[in-house]
Amino acid sequence: MSPGRIGGVVLAAMVMAGCVSAPDVEPQETAIPVAELGLDGPVYVAPTEGWWRELGDPQLDALVEQSLVQNPGLGAALARVRGAWEQSLAAAARTRPQLELETYLDRQHASANYIYPPPFAGSSFWAGSFGVNFAWHLDFWGRQAALIDQAGESARAAGMDAAAASLALSGSVAQTYVDLQRTAELQRVADRARAQRARVLDIAQRRVTAGIDTPVELRSAEAALAQVDLEREQLRLARKLLVHALAELSGSPANAQAAVVTPTIDLEQALPLPATLPADLLAHRPDVAAAQARIAATQAGWDAARAAFYPNIDLLGFVGVMGISVDKIFQSDSQAWQIGPALHLPIFDAGRLRANYRQSVAEFDAAVAGYNQVVLRALRESMDQLTRVLSIGRQLDEQGRSLAAAEEAYRFAVQRYEAGISSYLTVLNAETQLLNAQRQRTDLLADRMQASISLLVALGGRFDYPATVAPAAMVGTREKIQ
Repeated sequence: MSPGRIGGVVLAAMVMAGCVSAPDVEPQETAIPVAELGLDGPVYVAPTEGWWRELGDPQLDALVEQSLVQNPGLGAALARVRGAWEQSLAAAARTRPQLELETYLDRQHASANYIYPPPFAGSSFWAGSFGVNFAWHLDFWGRQAALIDQAGESARAAGMDAAAASLALSGSVAQTYVDLQRTAELQRVADRARAQRARVLDIAQRRVTAGIDTPVELRSAEAALAQVDLEREQLRLARKLLVHALAELSGSPANAQAAVVTPTIDLEQALPLPATLPADLLAHRPDVAAAQARIAATQAGWDAARAAFYPNIDLLGFVGVMGISVDKIFQSDSQAWQIGPALHLPIFDAGRLRANYRQSVAEFDAAVAGYNQVVLRALRESMDQLTRVLSIGRQLDEQGRSLAAAEEAYRFAVQRYEAGISSYLTVLNAETQLLNAQRQRTDLLADRMQASISLLVALGGRFDYPATVAPAAMVGTREKIQ
């Protein structure tokens, strides 16, 4: 073996021995096994039809669809998705051959005491080149592939974030709209209360005229009528504020608020709830899918950080013309070309690669911890809302009997007061119980509707799942959740 070849081998060995090595760092976080939470079902798939259409209100349909187009917050989320996908395309482009045009022309003065031979030594002249540079990164160690995977998974996570924002936005619009329906129902209760109190005031006036009652009962009836007028004004204010909130959510201008009419949702008809809810539905949540994508992205980033410790090999080339003096640059004998590999191997970088590697492991731990937090929150939210729906259903059964009794009691109290058998205080007490029962029922119906909406949103916007995938576990059933 020649001395030059031996020297090359020795130099290569020294370079390889002196290169930076990856630190011995392992992740500290472990993802919760999906089988324990029933999350091994199908991933998120956006519903083909808007779930809010189940509420049967065309005005709500229009508001939700408008919000999904015009809401600024959702627009920002969608812009982040576009940016993330462009980043993934840029990462993929780095693995392909690159060509760029390069040209320069400048005036130079050569030193008379340097490497330039006569006639250039001590003279001034034009020098220039025109050609194409070629570069191709040969990804032997998979670093660029890992970076592409990282960018792709990050883009997928951004897309799932946008889907989660869309789902949350549609839920917020529907929840606010149900509150508007609640306010409309309470206004109807207040209107009926005013008619009832006006009737009682008329009876009180006749009884005072007949000498049966004193002005005390008359003033009490007048005060009760004024009180319900106050309540009606408070409800009008609440309605306006809710309309303002809907305008903000849907991205509507101020002049569009006047177009919002009274909702037509039937609160007595709750959203249809399946008798059994597979826990696999939690996998439909876009935030769960986003958390899974972030784990995959940080895993790819970790792989890329590990591959950074290996040498980078690029294939570089140039084809063009070069010359001194303008008239010679484009002559046939000014042609020039070069091609060959370029090796970059880290030897000493002041700990930069090691720090990047440890950072990638920490980011992986953070993604796993974030995923665990998301899935535990998803499970709690779905269980909470299912429990609420079933509990409110039982409360409505009990409250229905209470309302029927209050209505009967009020009817008897008014009849007895009108006949002079009982006092106004009896009527007032009976009316108070009736109004409270009516308000309570309205609130319970609205709460049940909102809990059903929250449950639907908590399960990704749908209660169904592909029939080809068997459920791994059950979140709960109507019989189990008591």
